[in-house]
Amino acid sequence: MVGWVVLDFEVKADRRIRWHVIYKDTSCDFALVPVALPSGVQTVFSQIASVIYPSELDRCAKAFPTKRVPRNFSHYDHFLALCFAQLTFRHSLRDIVCSLLSRSDRLYQMGFRGRTNLAYANEHRDWQFFCAVAQVLMRRAGRLYQSESAGGEFANVAFALDSSIIALSLKLFPWGYYARSRRAALKLHLMLCLQGNVPAWGAVTEADFPDMKMLDHIPLQPGAWYIMDRGYLDFGRLWRIDRGGAWFVVRSKAHVRYVVLQSLSPPKKTRDLAIVSDQRVQLQTPWSKRSYPAPLRKVVVFVPKEKRTLEILTNNLSVDALDIAQFYKSRWQVELFFKWIKQHLRIRSFFGRSQNAVRCQVWSAICAYLMVAIARKTLNIEKSLYELLQVISVNPFENQGLYELSQNKPPKQISPDFQNSFVFNEN
Repeated sequence: MVGWVVLDFEVKADRRIRWHVIYKDTSCDFALVPVALPSGVQTVFSQIASVIYPSELDRCAKAFPTKRVPRNFSHYDHFLALCFAQLTFRHSLRDIVCSLLSRSDRLYQMGFRGRTNLAYANEHRDWQFFCAVAQVLMRRAGRLYQSESAGGEFANVAFALDSSIIALSLKLFPWGYYARSRRAALKLHLMLCLQGNVPAWGAVTEADFPDMKMLDHIPLQPGAWYIMDRGYLDFGRLWRIDRGGAWFVVRSKAHVRYVVLQSLSPPKKTRDLAIVSDQRVQLQTPWSKRSYPAPLRKVVVFVPKEKRTLEILTNNLSVDALDIAQFYKSRWQVELFFKWIKQHLRIRSFFGRSQNAVRCQVWSAICAYLMVAIARKTLNIEKSLYELLQVISVNPFENQGLYELSQNKPPKQISPDFQNSFVFNEN
């Protein structure tokens, strides 16, 4: 008699194994109960996607339901498709579909359950769903990186707040006209947690939305530090931060007038920074005094490399002036973050032309960044995010552990005894 010979197998997301067998020249499939498998049976992409649970995406989807109930292409499928495009540097919707269909035997294992028109989903599925998923990932990343230093011994939690313009083509995106540049654009507002340099809050607005108005929307955490550039200098909104029990460090503008109440410390100097003056001041004009009635601290810093002087304002009167200057210097991390995602993720060329499609893609880029950062921290991978992203981009379908792959270790082979244990013979 001809024996049963196991040809291949694949592992479903529910850990059930589907074996492909042949008997008397007739192929058939059947499912076996879960068994212990060697490590590395999950694809690299499914290991990245496992940091977010489908139940969490379902809760986000229920908060922003679609007009029509999706039949085959769920919110989870849509989310995975856009994250796959971000992590593998796809250039178009057709590029995404062709890349996925090239390994259709791995789609179920990667988490995909249905197929439909991806362009239709980008246009009609609410972008706020991706924003809600990003908030879930931000909270998870914040918990993982909370043990890291925020840049100073006096600061337990510190955030750097800034915005960046995302340029668009006016011919393709006329709805995003930006009068200042006479082109189309969007603005990405982001609050970066300096503990691990991971996003903690974000928003996507029109390009002409003022930065200072974002201070009305950012979440306040008592005892935390908020570091901002002079675009956020609004004393009424800074008073809200002070009343919330938080500290702020913001760069001042030339037209702001003060009355010096006290000089707090003599000038100090290091190799990178020089403290010109450290004073306790009171706002002088009647409007600014009504907006912020409490005293402020003004630290004047000279930067030798750039040959310029900066005036920094803070509501903390006890921390050393040199530490305040170094702390403001760490605000540059959010600028580096914007540069990183624009260079290594897909937010310069877009898959769709509608406003909803563009915002879906921007938020999927932030989600992809957070998922890689969470996986890197969870697996204790020493490679940088850039190096890890390159590894993921060329190995999304590989059945190998992400940690072993990042360490350039060969995949573990399935032993012959394990395979022979599922070969059945008939007498």
